[in-house]
Amino acid sequence: MTSMWKAALLAGAAWGAAATVVSAQEQAPVAKTGLSVEEVVVTARRREENLKDVPVAVSAYSGETLARQGGADITVLQQTTPNITVQTARGSNSTLISYIRGIGQQDPLWGYEPGVGLYVDDVYIYRPQGAVLDVFDVERIEVLRGPQGTLYGRNTIGGAIKYVTKRLGDEAHAKIRGTYGSYNQTDLLVSGQTPVGGGLSVGGAYAIYKRDGFGKNLTTGADQYNKDVQAIRLSAEYAPNDDLFFRLAYDHVQDDSNPRHGHRELPALVGGYKVLGDVYDTQAGFGDSNSVETEGVSLTGQYNLTKNLTVKSITASRKGHTDTVIDFDGTPLPTLDVPARYDDRSFSQELQAVYSDENVQGVFGLYYMNSQASGEFDTIAGNLGLAIADGGKVSTQSFAAFFDFSANLTERFKVSLGARATRDHKRSTTFRLFYLGATRTPYQGGTPRPIFATRTNYGAQTTFSQFTPRLSASYELNDDLTTYVSYSKGFKSGGWDMRGDAAITPQTVDGYDPETVDAYEGGLKGYLFDRRVSFASAIFMSKYKNQQVSTQVVVPSGIASSIDNAGASTLYGVEFEAKAKIAANLSGSVALGYIHAQYDTFNRFVPAGAPNPLNPSTVIPAGGQVVNVADLYGFQNTPEWTGNVSLTWTTDLAGGVLAVTPMVSYRDSYQQFELPLPLLDQKAFTLVDLTAIWTAPGNHYKLALTGKNLTDERYRTGGYNFGVATYNNSVIGFYGPPRTVSASLELAF
Repeated sequence: MTSMWKAALLAGAAWGAAATVVSAQEQAPVAKTGLSVEEVVVTARRREENLKDVPVAVSAYSGETLARQGGADITVLQQTTPNITVQTARGSNSTLISYIRGIGQQDPLWGYEPGVGLYVDDVYIYRPQGAVLDVFDVERIEVLRGPQGTLYGRNTIGGAIKYVTKRLGDEAHAKIRGTYGSYNQTDLLVSGQTPVGGGLSVGGAYAIYKRDGFGKNLTTGADQYNKDVQAIRLSAEYAPNDDLFFRLAYDHVQDDSNPRHGHRELPALVGGYKVLGDVYDTQAGFGDSNSVETEGVSLTGQYNLTKNLTVKSITASRKGHTDTVIDFDGTPLPTLDVPARYDDRSFSQELQAVYSDENVQGVFGLYYMNSQASGEFDTIAGNLGLAIADGGKVSTQSFAAFFDFSANLTERFKVSLGARATRDHKRSTTFRLFYLGATRTPYQGGTPRPIFATRTNYGAQTTFSQFTPRLSASYELNDDLTTYVSYSKGFKSGGWDMRGDAAITPQTVDGYDPETVDAYEGGLKGYLFDRRVSFASAIFMSKYKNQQVSTQVVVPSGIASSIDNAGASTLYGVEFEAKAKIAANLSGSVALGYIHAQYDTFNRFVPAGAPNPLNPSTVIPAGGQVVNVADLYGFQNTPEWTGNVSLTWTTDLAGGVLAVTPMVSYRDSYQQFELPLPLLDQKAFTLVDLTAIWTAPGNHYKLALTGKNLTDERYRTGGYNFGVATYNNSVIGFYGPPRTVSASLELAF
């Protein structure tokens, strides 16, 4: 009840303040000052619109804003956007974990779909490996909160993140930026573009990011949390006239950073390995080989058939490959070592027709995707004398038709209606094999030997279909303020557990069902005080059904995995964002999010021999048992409160302009998994950043100084829990970056 009151008060404050301003403006307009915030144009509904007019909770960040926030990659969004988590996955360097309003997933295994959609220039990035995108040559990034199933498809049940790169245009220019910083950070970015003639322009960018580790592997001597990434983008644009546009784009990322093995949070029972003083250090002995490679090519075509009608085609092909190792026990012993390989590839085709006149605006589209994700990993369990090979493949053919149209019923009242029909056909193969000997299996290049036991070996296929509507109504209170209400439905496809052990959980061969969410939202957004302030506020409630929850439980024969449709939950909350032009040389921004996430039911299958969650002194009998653990479990990666405040002060200096931006961001305490784990769960923390950028006359060069996490906070971003004797008390944590300082010089030609 207290939480509900907090949300109500927050919402009431936002709407009440705006209503007061509306009344005041009607009675006595504010004097003109010449100061105003910039209007923001977004493509949240697949067409260009002023942010104020979009009945969706959207946060938008320009490339300049991201630079002032010191955003090296898209994980900076976690600091600046209400109610989201965007961070690097536990043992990886470039695998993305994302949650919006409590909905997402942190399991990157092939076949398990993400809950937040990531798009680069409207191309869906369907696997999380290699998806921690570095910020370079970006026009803007948009974060769409709440289910976006109508316009963006099946795996945007939590929301969507849109990465929009810059168009080339018809002017030649180039730039070079070099950065040096803490831990021997050495970055280089080279980019350029030029018109060729006849409406054709070509361009490209090459970036290399290198950094020593924040810590050391005390067993092998290798760096921990280092960075070794190369990225390239090439594009060609052809625009022979104002009505026709084509863009061919290619991108490639190679991440050879060392794997992150994690920091032991408990001393080992065997070997005398203790908890190390530096959270970035490890004693893992399994190796330091890691490689993630992703690349893609896309062709976008756009033609203005008439003044009101535009047709668009987006064709894309992507693939990725990962070779990595994770030492789950954090010691030189082969207690719980996991070498892994992931492969994926996809082809997609989208057709859109966008219509706009004075009274009706909308889009109709068709979408097709053919994708395949596969992989294999070993679990080398030294204490059991076993090596377990898990592997398989999931192929998906997805078809969808969608539309979203808005109509002006009066000069100020507008309604929008949209829907998407999706059909996913999936085929899967899954195996789980036991081998004697605590060394790599033949699948990972280990010694050839016979299979000791076949635990899982099956193929399956099925079709998932879903209709996801969206309805909204908006009303302009005046020229500067718009309020709206909306309903939308989200859908995430079902599948099969690639870790499933059919000997322990026979129902794994049946797979798991899709999950859905029904989301209700009301918002107020626009401008205040003669457009010196822009703001957006939203209150929301979501009913989440058939939630897919991935868990691993220690049992006598090893680790039992299951992906269950756990049950249902209710989430509600409030979000508020504002930007203000305080003075000619001073601007600021604030973001605040509150969310209450609670399970209504959480039906979890517990295998035979595992402790009963409701009575840990007993074990589950033969055959396993479904247990409702809703009162014991909570949402992962979902802090109750998130907040951000920043200021930007500018002044003339040495003929140029100096901009100084301090930023403070706050995240409330949160769980790493559904089951509370005091050893791993993160307490509330605050990050303090500071960026100073001096721009020379004519923008020919820039000098920047960036400080991140200046108070040197230590905070966990993930962990693994195998804290039992079988696995040598293996509880490990992964941590966010420490305090870093960097300086950069950018030359523009």
